[in-house]
Formats: sequence, C-alpha cells, structure tokens
Amino acid sequence: MSYRRKIILALLSVFDGQLTAKQFQKYLFLFTRKQETKSFDFIPYRYGCFSFQANQDVATLTNYGYCKITEIKKVRFFELTKNDNFINTLKPEDRKSLLDIKEQFGNLSQKELIRYTYRQYPYYAIKSVIAENLLNSTELNAIELQKQHYSEKQLFTIGYEGISLETYINKLIINDVNVLCDVRKNAYSQKYGFSKKTLELACKSVDIEYIHIPDLGIVSDKRQELHTQADYDILFQEYEKTTLKENKASLLVIRNLLDKGKRVALTCFEKDPKQCHRTCVTNALMQLPDTDYQLKYL
Repeated sequence: MSYRRKIILALLSVFDGQLTAKQFQKYLFLFTRKQETKSFDFIPYRYGCFSFQANQDVATLTNYGYCKITEIKKVRFFELTKNDNFINTLKPEDRKSLLDIKEQFGNLSQKELIRYTYRQYPYYAIKSVIAENLLNSTELNAIELQKQHYSEKQLFTIGYEGISLETYINKLIINDVNVLCDVRKNAYSQKYGFSKKTLELACKSVDIEYIHIPDLGIVSDKRQELHTQADYDILFQEYEKTTLKENKASLLVIRNLLDKGKRVALTCFEKDPKQCHRTCVTNALMQLPDTDYQLKYL
C-alpha cells in the first residue's frame, strides 16, 4: 500500500474511524501544512481546500475493503471498516502531526473547522459557495484579494509531466486562465487526473472551460522513437508541414477564442515545451495576422 493511503487510514483512525467528507479534506489539508514535502496537494473548491487525489484514494481504499462511504441526510461520511492501528505505520513526524491536529482541532464543529481554514488560508476559499455564510466582511475581503483577474487576452502553454492535477489546476487559476485547449490526439493518460473526463470535470469545478482539439494532436505511433532533441525536431518539422497545415480550421478555433478576449492555455504531456508539439501550435498562432496577445509558458 502506498504511504499516501496509509496517511488517509491513519487520519480516519485518529478521528475514531469516521469523518464527513468535508472534515476529512480539511483535516488532511491542515496535516499537510505541517509536512515539509506534502503528501497531497489541494485546490480551492466549492467548500474550500480539496484534493482530487485524496478523494480518489478513498474510493480505491473502499474498493479494497479498508473503508466505506455512506450518506446520511445528504451528508457523506468516510468510515473505516478495518482498524489495524494504522497510525503506527507512519513516520514518527507524521504520526506526531496527526495527533497534534486531533488535539488542536478535534473539538471544532465542521462549520468552525471550515471557517478556520478560510481565515488562515484565504486562497483556498476563492471558489467557495458558502464563504458569505461563515465570514465577516473583512474576512471576505481577504479572500477577494486572493482572486486573480486580468483583462488582457493571453495565450499560455502548460504540460502536466511531473506535477499533480492540483498543482496543474492551481497554475491555471493563478494565471486566470478561462479556457484550456487539450491538443493531444488521444486525451488519455495513465497519470491520475489527466484523462479527458477527469480533467474536464476538474476544470469545470473551478470555472475553466475545457476543449479537446484532437485534430491538432500527433498519433502515438510517431512518438515512440524519440530519444534526442533532434528526433523531436524532425517530428515537429513534419508535423508543421502536414497536420498543422491540414488543420488550420482547428487552429482558428483557438484564435477565435483569443479574439473574444479569452485567456487560453494549450496543454499536452511534456514539461519541456521544446519536446512538445503544442509549441508548434503556439508558434503558428503567434504568426497569424493581427496578433494582439502575448505568449507565456507555465
């Protein structure tokens, strides 16, 4: 079992084997604030800090029979079905941190717990649908100051190699991206969070429109023997002469979004823009007539 999932089981164990879904996310968030290398990343969500990965891990642990998910009066609970002293499977420093979280926050109601995270970490409350019911005007203003709003249209590129879904989404939020254009031929990934359906739902949850443009992708067969930058360069030269030229209409879909004042990010897998065809797409967009937007690599 992964160490990350042991943390989840230990957290539930420390809190007597049961937490609401909201409590679980908040306690886990506060625990990771104590970690030098965080086991989970979080995004601002409808009820504050939220980890897609942690949510998925609970579902996996449920499938393995370690816990169960129940709903009572529209409140979702995570409950341990096995109690194997999970706290002792953690590193000493993480064990101490979990116990400290229980001692410091264990007596708070769910509402008080949410209010505390909003006050202390206002960025994670910027998408909240309940903040106005919990905070005063000064506290709400602190959250408002965390929101990024830019009037300029902008073109971005971003790869998801080596980062979590939450880190990826936070990069989009911080740069006020409102449209994500996926230029993969096949929007499937073995990396959690980056297959089309999951990525689209994650974007929707933070008010970012997701658009898949497979015509601008490269078939996987052509990507198998790429060992050097020269190999990539040869592939991209061919791509520019064929796929990109043959699919100008798809390129103009992106240009139309930019012309409407959108802040658009092109995405694919590779971290290094020099090794991703999205750079060919961005170059083509920057070379179109009457370009009045800037390019930024995320």
